[in-house]
Amino acid sequence: MTAPRSSVGAALREGFASIRLTIVLLLLLAGTSILGTLIPQNEAPATYRALFGDTGYRFFRALDLFDLYHSWWFQLLVLLLAVNLVVCSVERVSRQWALLTGKTPVPDPRRFEGAEARAAFEDPRAPAALLAAVEPLFRRRFRRVAVRETQTGGRFLFGESGRGSRWGVYAVHASVLLLLVGGLIGSRFGFDGFVNIPEGETVQTIQLRNTGERLRLPFAIRCESFTVRFYETGAPSEFRSRLVLLEEGREVLRRDILVNDPLEYRGITIYQSSYGTLPGREVQLSFTSRETGMIYTREMKPGDEFAIPEGLGTFVLLDLRPNASFRGSPVGDAFVGRLIPREGEAVEVLLPVRFPTFDRMRRGEVVIAVEEVKQRHYTGLQVNRDPGVPVVYAGFVLMLVGCYVTFFRAHRQAGLRLEPHGGGSRVVLAMTANKNRAALPSAVERLARELRRR
Repeated sequence: MTAPRSSVGAALREGFASIRLTIVLLLLLAGTSILGTLIPQNEAPATYRALFGDTGYRFFRALDLFDLYHSWWFQLLVLLLAVNLVVCSVERVSRQWALLTGKTPVPDPRRFEGAEARAAFEDPRAPAALLAAVEPLFRRRFRRVAVRETQTGGRFLFGESGRGSRWGVYAVHASVLLLLVGGLIGSRFGFDGFVNIPEGETVQTIQLRNTGERLRLPFAIRCESFTVRFYETGAPSEFRSRLVLLEEGREVLRRDILVNDPLEYRGITIYQSSYGTLPGREVQLSFTSRETGMIYTREMKPGDEFAIPEGLGTFVLLDLRPNASFRGSPVGDAFVGRLIPREGEAVEVLLPVRFPTFDRMRRGEVVIAVEEVKQRHYTGLQVNRDPGVPVVYAGFVLMLVGCYVTFFRAHRQAGLRLEPHGGGSRVVLAMTANKNRAALPSAVERLARELRRR
């Protein structure tokens, strides 16, 4: 049983270490991301039916194309890319482990025999004396330095610098992995919702964008006030909400928020998104006597009573009823009151805001009409939580570091050979690098000039 398991494991490892798999996964993610930009995301079903028809709506919904970035198959593609990246990196690191982490190699002059970047000159001092003069400079230029005596009685110095730069590409790999993991964390454990809060009111639930479900927050949000400023053209220049956060009825935070200046609390971020107006709870009503034609006006709010002149009774304003209906037909927002006449039973009076003379149909002794409703604003808030953001930020920082190390740092090795020559020494300096080899000749010339001055 061991051999089959081993062969299956080796096949899986070989498959996930394939660059072809990386290319295929990247192409699939790119293609599906294009779909995500072409197909509107998280819209109402009616919007999709209008765009694609009932058949297209059912087909795209079955494929989760209306919430593509949270679909199981998109997240599976991201997970496969992450595994592919890990396996590829592990395979390459295991092959270069000795080079990446080993000690300073044993000095070997043959290592530099084919080096193109080299310089040679002669010095009147013997190799041993010359070594004492040039070794301090060599050690300042290179981090790891080793010295050995050659078979001819000379000296050979080996030095290297920037070995850590070989980790740069793996830092970039790790940064991409952090970006993918951060995105998955945010997708699986975060949320994105919205809520409209009228001035003076408090809410603790929001509506999620991707599902339309209601989500209860660990704290309540109260909109104490809302202000908006306009340009001379009439376009809004600034809108500001003064919010109070409450936990178990106790105020824990108070702050103003604006567009691009959100509030963050307990890992949840609240953005100023939009605003609008609602009918206020204060209204000016008119009371017209059918007998005399006299009109009496009164500003009222829910709970107020008004004794109508001419003995026409008492009117009590009860409440503002959003999206009211009359005999099964919607009439919009409406005030509801109770009219207590001089004789007879009290009757309920419906006063739609959009139909001021609606009460004429009641044919009573007094006609009650809505003259003016004091408007109030509501603030539209975007509320989201993304626990993967710190991971994504760490990925960006690591990517910047990795790119800098990968493109601007190099692993250089240098060999300095001091051989006896006519009572003095012949000096040969050679250098190799894993990248930016075009800069090596000038680097060798600069170091050779410094060595000559020693």
